[in-house]
Amino acid sequence: MSQYREIPYTDELLSDRSVHRRFADGREEWRRRAGDHYVQWQDNTGRSGIDEVLGDRIIKRRYTTGQVMYGRDQGYGRTAWSDGTLTVNRTSFGGRTGAILAAVGAGALLGAIVAPPLMMSEFEEEELRRQAQQQQQNSGDGGDSSDGGGDSSSWSDDNDSGGSDDDFG
Repeated sequence: MSQYREIPYTDELLSDRSVHRRFADGREEWRRRAGDHYVQWQDNTGRSGIDEVLGDRIIKRRYTTGQVMYGRDQGYGRTAWSDGTLTVNRTSFGGRTGAILAAVGAGALLGAIVAPPLMMSEFEEEELRRQAQQQQQNSGDGGDSSDGGGDSSSWSDDNDSGGSDDDFG
């Protein structure tokens, strides 16, 4: 049994290219890209902050209060967070992938959850940023999102791939 509390959500792309995220627990977030590696967000409980892709599938969530939390992209729209939650993008489970996962049980195909770090030093964060930048430069086109940061070219919610297809958790 998983040590994480699963919270499904769905994303809706809005006309201004922002995203309205609805969580099954009643929370809602409004998200807007602020560059290739950052997403600004605010929710219906008065919280707000910035999510940053550090690299190696690690996401840093910085609240405006100064609190920091880390997440790790698990693939297929799943992100494990250091507070014990696992957010699952139900928007991305359409088409063939969704049918297959529903038929055999997602846990069997997706494997074990890799925990995010509980805390990181500035040096560790900077090293992940450096490695991600180097990987991006080595990929040739600069548009590879295999570092877990999501698709930086669009906010499409109909992606059927196994990679990170959402906007940083």
